[in-house]
Amino acid sequence: MNKLLAALIAGTFALGSIAAMADDKTPAQPVDQAKLKADREAAKAAKAQMTPEEKSAAKKAKRKQKQQEEAQVEKVGNIPSGPQKAEALKKNVDATKGDPKALPDAKAKQEALKETTKKAGPGQ
Repeated sequence: MNKLLAALIAGTFALGSIAAMADDKTPAQPVDQAKLKADREAAKAAKAQMTPEEKSAAKKAKRKQKQQEEAQVEKVGNIPSGPQKAEALKKNVDATKGDPKALPDAKAKQEALKETTKKAGPGQ
């Protein structure tokens, strides 16, 4: 009974600490809503005063900028491709060349263990 009670108390403390950590939320950085609203209103007013030619030029410029950004992402990208992928694979292979090979069965593991203990010698 005492063991059960001790386990129950330990579990309660564990769950209580998890709940306390989950509840630990830091407040978000304060944002100046008035400034954001003023910027939005100024942008609306500037867009309303644009002529149709200026609006179409702005659309073209925005479209061109977006295409350049997409081309940059395709060129560099998050996922390496082509030569970048080959370089990444080569680095990975070079880094893992010195790693020991996996042993197929328990007998081979025991033999490897005996060899390492012989190399280390007594007292190490």
